[in-house]
Amino acid sequence: MTAVAETMDYAEVLERFDPVLGLEVHVELSTKTKMFCGCENRFGGEPNTHVCPTCLGLPGALPVVNGLAVEGAIRIGLALNCEIAQWCRFARKNYFYPDMPKNFQTSQYDEPIAFNGYLDVTLDDGEVVRIEIERAHMEEDTGKSLHVGGRTGRIHGAEHSLLDYNRAGVPLIEIVTKPITGTGERAPEVARAYVTALRDLLRALNVSDVRMDQGSLRCDANVSLMAKDATEFGTRTETKNVNSLRSVERAVRYEMTRQAAILVDGGSITQETRHFQEADGTTSPGRTKETAEDYRYFPEPDLVPIAPSREWVEELRGTMPELPWERRKRVQTEWDLTDAELRDLINAGAVDLIAATVDQGASPADARGWWVSYLNQQANKLGVELGELAISPAQVARVIALVGEGALTNKMAREVVDGVLAGEGEPDEVVEKRGLKVVSDDSALYQAVDEALAANPDIAEKIRGGKVQAAGKIVGDVMKATKGQADAKRVRELVLERVGA
Repeated sequence: MTAVAETMDYAEVLERFDPVLGLEVHVELSTKTKMFCGCENRFGGEPNTHVCPTCLGLPGALPVVNGLAVEGAIRIGLALNCEIAQWCRFARKNYFYPDMPKNFQTSQYDEPIAFNGYLDVTLDDGEVVRIEIERAHMEEDTGKSLHVGGRTGRIHGAEHSLLDYNRAGVPLIEIVTKPITGTGERAPEVARAYVTALRDLLRALNVSDVRMDQGSLRCDANVSLMAKDATEFGTRTETKNVNSLRSVERAVRYEMTRQAAILVDGGSITQETRHFQEADGTTSPGRTKETAEDYRYFPEPDLVPIAPSREWVEELRGTMPELPWERRKRVQTEWDLTDAELRDLINAGAVDLIAATVDQGASPADARGWWVSYLNQQANKLGVELGELAISPAQVARVIALVGEGALTNKMAREVVDGVLAGEGEPDEVVEKRGLKVVSDDSALYQAVDEALAANPDIAEKIRGGKVQAAGKIVGDVMKATKGQADAKRVRELVLERVGA
């Protein structure tokens, strides 16, 4: 087992050091086929079934660039306020790793398709931080290794490893920030907010499903510390493939406290990759981090350069969708939200979900009510982000519509939502399977009301005597008798009618 590293109190870290961040976010594009071949680009499947001679790197197989992947890269670059290269090319990044079938990765090095951009990020209290973008370049994803027999699921201590090349060759865009400085104690929060904003942006562009749990969006977090009187950056570590927003924040914070303890003790930081441990929020050593020279980059001889015309770039610019910050500004006006209310919705990750639910026909008030109350509670119980819940805006809108039609009570609607979250199908299917239907037959309701009044003659007398609020007891009994499937408002009307109140 790896020994637990010493750490320093976070407040003391900030007294002694300034953090420097560099965030590399990898996003898998949701094209139908892979980057350089016609194999299906789809998550999962039986191991090694979405493969061909090209993505397996077999001799004589030649790559062809996926045009829609290039288009997706340009759209991402435009949304990040980048310059789009008039001419760029692919390179071979050479290193040995079992999940690289060719022993090199087709990527871009000194000639990326998009560069010199920025993304403005809003923190929880409304402060805006501008994150400078170094580059967004095209490449292909690697395969996946499954290490069997070890205690950690990693190669150390494993008895053997299995390789699945279904993911090898999937179109990938790597978005690299310039060094992020001056964030101080908020560095972990800034890292989380940046990845959150980037995820929302990519989802709006419809270029990726940004499923962090499936690896289609993942973050490599580079962290180093500078002594307060230093003029040069410290040695960095790179925590690889962090796959949740919360984990990005935890990984940065932990690395700051770990590195500070080493430096104050007179040690030095090893430039290396590290693995984030979800269980306890720590990181553990991976491999010594190579420099660019170690990768022996050279131009890819089997692919022609990419030279997007200015006309094409401007055409793509003209088709850009409403971006998240534009939508937020619009909905704030349409929904009559204060800055604080809008910020609360942003912090909950609810704005785009509510807007999408409204687009499906729900009212803003109803959509807000469901996402920020009941659904937010369920997300907290499951320990996931609101947008990671297994329910779509369209499904929420359907539940709201069923309530509006009188087909469901609010209590029954929550049961329907629970069923959708549990994977029982669409809202209407859950209604059918669970037998959820409002009792609207007055004859059945009259019978239930009469039985409840007969069982509670004293309550009936109180109601007749003018204590109308006592009707709540009878309404409750009727709701219990009908298993919550009656309309409480209608039941109350019938109770008052029966006692002549």
